[in-house]
Amino acid sequence: QQGDCPICNCQAIRQAARQVTQLYDRHLSPSGLRTSQLTVLVNLSRGGPQSIHELAASLVMDRTTLGRGIRPLERDGLIEIGDGPDGRTRALRLTAAGRKKLAQALPLWQAAQTEFETAFGPAEALALRTTLNRVVTMIPRED
Repeated sequence: QQGDCPICNCQAIRQAARQVTQLYDRHLSPSGLRTSQLTVLVNLSRGGPQSIHELAASLVMDRTTLGRGIRPLERDGLIEIGDGPDGRTRALRLTAAGRKKLAQALPLWQAAQTEFETAFGPAEALALRTTLNRVVTMIPRED
């Protein structure tokens, strides 16, 4: 507790997340991508075509927020939304332009990663990622 105000775990995590996001966004700026958009491209590159529901679940986001976030990626031709495997669902796919943009952005992301780990410490950064992964997996998700 700090004075009469309790320390809020949520506030501390959100402040740290905003600070780290700003660091990565500064590095990614020359690519025209934001950190949130890079994450979508990386996930589609690794996992192949996915429904919005699947991608939202893997990113721990709600579908509505993800839907708004992918519009610029679709508009810019980096992803496409087509029929899913069962014909009833829609699937997101990385396009050739999306793969090219991802290749352009990854060295910028690496520079952000290096800056963070240099400032925070590589072992501490690994411990932080491990701890945050525990947070993500221990709290039940509401869909």
